[in-house]
Amino acid sequence: MEQFDLDNFKDKSQSDFPAHKKLRARLRKVKPKMLDQKFETAHEEQFKRMDCLTCANCCKTTSPIFIQTDIDRLAKKLRLKPSEFIDQYLYRDDEGDYVLHQSPCPFLGEDNKCFVYEARPKACREYPHTNRKNMHGILGLTLQNTLVCPAVYEIFQDFSKEFRK
Repeated sequence: MEQFDLDNFKDKSQSDFPAHKKLRARLRKVKPKMLDQKFETAHEEQFKRMDCLTCANCCKTTSPIFIQTDIDRLAKKLRLKPSEFIDQYLYRDDEGDYVLHQSPCPFLGEDNKCFVYEARPKACREYPHTNRKNMHGILGLTLQNTLVCPAVYEIFQDFSKEFRK
């Protein structure tokens, strides 16, 4: 399994972002079913090489959106009332979504393991969203994730070679 140097990753991902933005425009021209297949294959290949526990950059730098079922499930796991969970861990962002007060995630251990893994939010379960259907609909989100997730960054790097002008 590869381990990424997160300091270098941040610089590299930011410097490659303009090229990845141009790639996103080219990916929009790929037929939806084919794009989904390309991403699913790339996702599988990337996660054969990368173990999220060697990175956890998503947990260290971003917050998932918490929907009510996430709040209820995590409150139950932590033996809190949903309102207590919200008061202790969450706030509403500019879009009105519940997100964490802080980063890194308060449930992230020093070993990069999640204390609430079995009860984690849906957004965490689905992250980095590169093996979903309808990738056309989330290309903007996926582009942003090149700045957070080394696996998504590497998928875009590989696609840059495959989908040249």
